[in-house]
Amino acid sequence: MYAECALKNTVLMVNDKRLTNANLLNETQQMIPQSLIEKLQSTQHLVILTGAGVSAESGIATFRDALTGLWRNYDAQSLASEFGFLADPALVWGWYEWRRIRVLRAQPNPAHHTIAQLEKQVTKLTLITQNVDDLHERAGSCEVLHLHGSLHQPRCLLCEQPYIFPKETLPENDKENRIKPPRCHLCDGPVRPGVVWFGEQLPDHAWQLAQEACRHCDLMLVVGTSGVVWPVAQLPYLTDKKRCSIVQINPLKTSLNAVAAFNLHGKAGEILPQLYAAAFSKD
Repeated sequence: MYAECALKNTVLMVNDKRLTNANLLNETQQMIPQSLIEKLQSTQHLVILTGAGVSAESGIATFRDALTGLWRNYDAQSLASEFGFLADPALVWGWYEWRRIRVLRAQPNPAHHTIAQLEKQVTKLTLITQNVDDLHERAGSCEVLHLHGSLHQPRCLLCEQPYIFPKETLPENDKENRIKPPRCHLCDGPVRPGVVWFGEQLPDHAWQLAQEACRHCDLMLVVGTSGVVWPVAQLPYLTDKKRCSIVQINPLKTSLNAVAAFNLHGKAGEILPQLYAAAFSKD
């Protein structure tokens, strides 16, 4: 199953069968509970938390899966810590640039597009992600809380001045190279990746907004995350148990299965378009 478009006409392929708004509900009504459809239709504040599984459906390797080739001889802490960066800036910057180029080549998938469409349908939507790519933004989501930072927002290691990448043409191949990091134009310090490294705090403003949203939402979708990376994993547990329903969308069972009111097992790019069409089809 996959989406053929960004939900403009809600055309899907289910079991090799072309579906439009007119017959999509009949195909999905057993999978999507009616009570969930009604909750989505009536939500006043929807929170969506996305994890690595969503980006993986666009072909982006997860953090540890990216430790291949040149990088396979180094542990995660060597490549994702200030200590590792100071020890070998070219190695660390090269790894993050290799990942960033692969992200720029990737495209948003139906899950990203569906979430962007949901922003237009519900009263209020807060989108929180653990992912460090920009696929949500490229799909059309307006405000994204990046709790683990972004590959696309590096900054100076010393003065924290943001660094803007120059306009660039993507290389024909993504060779694994050591690359000397650029220098800050203000203080000449080394520019570091804009992600949250081991031992660092989450970005305070985004983290506060995420916690506040979870405490006040009435529906929360937890999509493509294993639920084991803290402190982000605690967010579903901040919701008001009497008022908020948690929906988990994941191919695998996680610790959240026992907490979620609805567990929809499958790929985000398959289930989210079905859920959207079931709730908002006008045919």
